[in-house]
Amino acid sequence: MGSASADLMGFVESTCGGSALRIEENLGAGYVRLRVAEAERRQAKHDIRCIEDVVIEMLRNARDAGARHIYVASSREGDARTIVMLDDGAGIPQGMHDMVFEARVTSKLESVHIDRWGVHGRGMALFSIKENVESATVVSSAPGKGSAIKVVSNVDKLSERADQSTWPLVSRDEHGDEVCVRGPHNIIRTCAEFALEERETCEVFLGSAAEIVATAHARASCIRSDTDLLFIDDLSELDVLARLRVAADATELLEQARALGLEISERTAHRVISGQIKPLRNVIAHLLSVAPRSQVQPEIDLLRAHKGLKMAKSDKDAFSREMEKAFSFVSSRYYVRLSRDPKVHVSANKITVTFDVEDID
Repeated sequence: MGSASADLMGFVESTCGGSALRIEENLGAGYVRLRVAEAERRQAKHDIRCIEDVVIEMLRNARDAGARHIYVASSREGDARTIVMLDDGAGIPQGMHDMVFEARVTSKLESVHIDRWGVHGRGMALFSIKENVESATVVSSAPGKGSAIKVVSNVDKLSERADQSTWPLVSRDEHGDEVCVRGPHNIIRTCAEFALEERETCEVFLGSAAEIVATAHARASCIRSDTDLLFIDDLSELDVLARLRVAADATELLEQARALGLEISERTAHRVISGQIKPLRNVIAHLLSVAPRSQVQPEIDLLRAHKGLKMAKSDKDAFSREMEKAFSFVSSRYYVRLSRDPKVHVSANKITVTFDVEDID
């Protein structure tokens, strides 16, 4: 029956030039009422006009799914741009892995999120992505376990900025918040603007597949104890990010990375395990580390300076990085490492630095 229906649709399209499949009603005088599917297809072409649009829609989807940590692996080989996004959000049921790319499919029945990029929650983001790229797939996801989504686009069909390596410069607005002010509107800037906007909601990491694997392996949290892990037969039972975190050796890490859509070599897996590939800083930390000091330094109020120590956020971030370097003295002697960047707290007459540590396996 399906074959007969497809043959009939093909006959109608070839006979009428496809217009019959796009038009619901001919209103006369050159006006027509489009079919819903055709209207959705045209809207999708408008919503996604470059690869940077794809990235921001994927980031917004992860945020709306409740993700606290989002890992973005970006690479290009020839004309193919590959984006793999991992998150620790709500996850997608197995039966919905294909359907989430259909129009008007959403989990947000009672809510619509309006942010600086517009309205989100119509069930059109993943559909629009699918309509404009070569492939878009949910590589791995399950309820409560996060998601891994892979998108491959052709740069000849979906444009991207020529410069995909330059980080934007930042400055402070009238409220004292960092904003991107200069630099190409590339994938990096897209992630940077999102990370700055959603800094209270989620943390974003951006890099190559190898860097993302190394970062998740070092930083991703694992909610299970070592004892619990002994009774797990398949790492796919764990959260998406935790699978890279608990991989016992290079072979297991390679297997889990590829199962999540992250293509790395066996040699790279060994380099990750041996610590030769360092974990990434989150996007905001990296953004501020490469920014000129004058770009992020706020004015100092001399009338208030005498009341106690006031430290600019950029200086706190720089001091945190210096403390991270100093911690190598402890790390090399006591087999521990930092689980996150040192936290610097400044009060009127005191500076407190907190180091969160974990054992080196």
